[in-house]
Amino acid sequence: MSDIARVGVVGCGLMGSGIAEVFARSGLDVKVSEASGEALELGRTRITTSLDTAVRRGKLSEEDRDAALARISFTTELADFADRDLVVEAVAEREDIKIAIFETLDRVVERRDAILASNTSSIPIVKLASATGRPEQVLGIHFFNPAPVQKLVEIIPTLTTSAETVARAEAFTREALAKDPIRARDRAGFVVNALLVPYLLSAVRMFESGIATAEDIDKGMEAGCAHPMGPLRLCDLIGLDTIVSIAESMYDEFKEPLYAAPPLLQRMVDAGLLGRKSGRGFYQY
Repeated sequence: MSDIARVGVVGCGLMGSGIAEVFARSGLDVKVSEASGEALELGRTRITTSLDTAVRRGKLSEEDRDAALARISFTTELADFADRDLVVEAVAEREDIKIAIFETLDRVVERRDAILASNTSSIPIVKLASATGRPEQVLGIHFFNPAPVQKLVEIIPTLTTSAETVARAEAFTREALAKDPIRARDRAGFVVNALLVPYLLSAVRMFESGIATAEDIDKGMEAGCAHPMGPLRLCDLIGLDTIVSIAESMYDEFKEPLYAAPPLLQRMVDAGLLGRKSGRGFYQY
């Protein structure tokens, strides 16, 4: 049995709210933080809406929904995470913000063997670990969107993460969350995005060069390769800003041209066309 019962999630955006829902539906005591009360209410609404959708689709009973909601508390103060056994950071992909969060968590989380984890998809975990006085307790736990549905979780130890921390994290994701963990090295892109992002960038370049429409590119991969979602729709689902962040991180580390974000993708992000979360990307929502 896992020794992790009280968990925290820093950030309640698209990924943070999904992770919090996963934890709550797994019977854990969940505390969620956001930078402001307004952001916290948006996150609370996002979680409630997702659970209501699960009930409507017959995936969850009303009783289980109510029980999950009752397990979640909300705060704007990281100091309220003092009693947590595990904290997962899931804020925007900005290194300075994440480092500041890990510095604070290191000060306030009282259990010295508590796991401090990041859901980052692009920032080196070791940089976050180095901001703490307990780098052996820090690693990446990378969920995939939508977190309540996707079974895969990447576990990313750094050069300083202890073997015990890795074993506890893998046991927790497998036993407490019923997820399927895989282990990845702490390098940009980890396993999935190192394979996925160059493919997505190739699709953007194909669209940018006028070889085919967005619809035909996606249909080609869905009908021709049995992919459940075409690459440009997947870009919109992930978020074009997230794709750019991952691409930049991978290019900075490896200097491979196939990792460079195409100009069109950067222009769309600059224009605020981020995909589903903004209402428009390669498609209108």
